[in-house]
Amino acid sequence: MPDVLFYHLENQPLEKVLPQLLEKTLERGWRAVVETSSPERAAALDATLWTFRDDSFLPHGIAGDAGTDGEQPVLIVTDSGNANDANVRFYVDRAVPQNAQGYERIVFIFSGHDPDAVVEARGVWRALAADKDNAVTYWQQDPGGRWVKKA
Repeated sequence: MPDVLFYHLENQPLEKVLPQLLEKTLERGWRAVVETSSPERAAALDATLWTFRDDSFLPHGIAGDAGTDGEQPVLIVTDSGNANDANVRFYVDRAVPQNAQGYERIVFIFSGHDPDAVVEARGVWRALAADKDNAVTYWQQDPGGRWVKKA
């Protein structure tokens, strides 16, 4: 049964939250794929993951090199591919999951400051929660930036 986690960004931007979640994913020995909305956003996330903290980096790559995509612990994509055989799939920048098949965990991250993204997230929640094979949870940031399970 895949876990489906909804992260509602309120107080911190994606560029701060995503690297932390990816670090936790790698600590568990999992691989991740991050689906974003465009090549431009993929390039921006690539830069973020190299520079988000002075004392470390997240090993990753942008999909497109058939020779190395499969070796990447974190692979940034703009399509439904899973060339690195990831356990966890992150959906960011309005990329929308259709189902949770083939993953141990799905993480859907959306901005609470974008009314369209909130409406979209509600629809995705209904669709994924209707599948009883999914364990769906909803997380929201408190004022201090901590994640609080709301549903």
